Amino acid sequence: MLALSETRGGLESAQQSDLYARLGPWRRTYPDVTVIEHIELGPSVEMLISLAASAQLLVVGRRSRLGTRYVGHVAHAVLHFADVPIALVPTR
Repeated sequence: MLALSETRGGLESAQQSDLYARLGPWRRTYPDVTVIEHIELGPSVEMLISLAASAQLLVVGRRSRLGTRYVGHVAHAVLHFADVPIALVPTR
């Protein structure tokens, strides 16, 4: 990753390829759902809060730990600082 980050556009290209690969099965399962890919490089919290400013809803995943209300630092910061409705969705 370090070598890619030193090449102009290298890291974005790698991230875009990974995103397309991860979305592939979902696109096949739900072909009628419109998906717009967007890659932002930078600290997760800052990017989510900035991009959420123009959103109607921000959906953030949360690792679910049985019997605890723990949320990670990204979800925690977004809950405190984003000025948009937030759906905090537990993941497996």
